[in-house]
Amino acid sequence: MRVVHEPARGGRGAESRVLATEVERPESALANAKGLRFRAEFPEGHAYVMDVGRSNSLPGLGGARRTVVDMLFVRVPLDVVWLVGEEVVGVDRLRPWRGVAAGKADTIVELPAGTAEDVAVGDTVQVVDERGRHDGA
Repeated sequence: MRVVHEPARGGRGAESRVLATEVERPESALANAKGLRFRAEFPEGHAYVMDVGRSNSLPGLGGARRTVVDMLFVRVPLDVVWLVGEEVVGVDRLRPWRGVAAGKADTIVELPAGTAEDVAVGDTVQVVDERGRHDGA
């Protein structure tokens, strides 16, 4: 899988680019809560993708929800991209140990700091498989 950024029309640098070629998704609520805590490194080309708003199967209760990302026990700086569908609704750079951010999203993409420098609200970020098909992020 990979994470691809496409600027909004008329935005900076109209070409799409790959933000990550290695995508990790948590497989449980515990893994989701742990996130990138306690890791010594988070290499370039990697992304940690969390689906935080689509898990409720009851009608009307799915979709974007307010979520907090904290950096307690996270040892590396991160760029956090907040998505509703594939649309970027927020971008934050968080410092190790002390950073915290909140936003309304159904998907959160964590990337090594600096990776999302050109990503802006209104752009599109997609998680796609090797054949270019959307992975539901």
